[in-house]
Amino acid sequence: MGSKNIVIVTGANGFVGSHLVDLLLSKNYTVRCITRKSSDLRWLKGKDIEIYDCGLNDKEKLKKVFEGAQYVYHVAGVVKSKSPEGYFKGNVETTRTLLDTALEFKDTIKKFLVVSSQTAVGPSFSESPVNETAECKPITTYGKSKLAEENLARSYMDRLPITICRAPAVYGERDTEILIFFKTFSQGLMTTIGFDLKKLSLIHVIDLVNGFNLAAESEKSAGQIYFISSEKFYTWEEVGSVTGKVLNKKPIKVKVPHSIVYTLASIAQFFAMLSSKPATLNIEKAKDITRRYWTCDTNKAVKELGYRQNVSLEEGIKRTCDWYKEMKWI
Repeated sequence: MGSKNIVIVTGANGFVGSHLVDLLLSKNYTVRCITRKSSDLRWLKGKDIEIYDCGLNDKEKLKKVFEGAQYVYHVAGVVKSKSPEGYFKGNVETTRTLLDTALEFKDTIKKFLVVSSQTAVGPSFSESPVNETAECKPITTYGKSKLAEENLARSYMDRLPITICRAPAVYGERDTEILIFFKTFSQGLMTTIGFDLKKLSLIHVIDLVNGFNLAAESEKSAGQIYFISSEKFYTWEEVGSVTGKVLNKKPIKVKVPHSIVYTLASIAQFFAMLSSKPATLNIEKAKDITRRYWTCDTNKAVKELGYRQNVSLEEGIKRTCDWYKEMKWI
């Protein structure tokens, strides 16, 4: 790739977006990052990038960013909101503005990649993972908003080269969501949800952004949807046992019954109503984390994009924990 290729990344200052920026810089792209004036740019400091702090709603300002760009990675999204409108505004309306802007530059855009989530499809209901042909049955408002975003993107596929990539649970350096698991673990406690064995797809962020990049650069990915995920499925027990080895800890294991998860979620949700911030654990999140299977099949990406899971659970957890320690987060 020559340095002439210009790429746009939304959500570039976030956990996944900032790792994608690192990858694109290593491939010699000119990287334009769309942020908000209020965005925390700590993961972008000192990097050779162009920052446009115009947000995602102002089409006139966005046109300047799209000028001459070949690739768009739309990573930004709303994962926590106090109201359904917040999810739909942040995941659907912003995407509409970006797609409408992209239409004006459709002669130069080679690929518009929309980052979606397994939540748009919902959990797998048995040992068999969901794949790209599975019927979408999202169980949360976030999932419904991501499905609405996918459907919107599909409606532009006849006019723009769009690819949708769905991610499962993601972890890695700079992540603050799964951090709580490692934090409590390092303090000697491992909580698992419920008494049934749960399986999940869990991908290290480096593998995820590599999959996005393969999908964006592929000649045949336009109009397609891919699950970019771990090729292996894990149980929380396995995650715990690997984390125990990495942190050299034997934590006390506590199984939290589903009923208690829902009770704690309702309490947290109630208090969030009185605060300006949405709760991390709410009824919908409880619905999410009490499912047995959150697994997805990555075969299509392997066959069509040459994608592979390169970071094993052991290596990924070691890298993540080492980084958390370095940052004094754990």
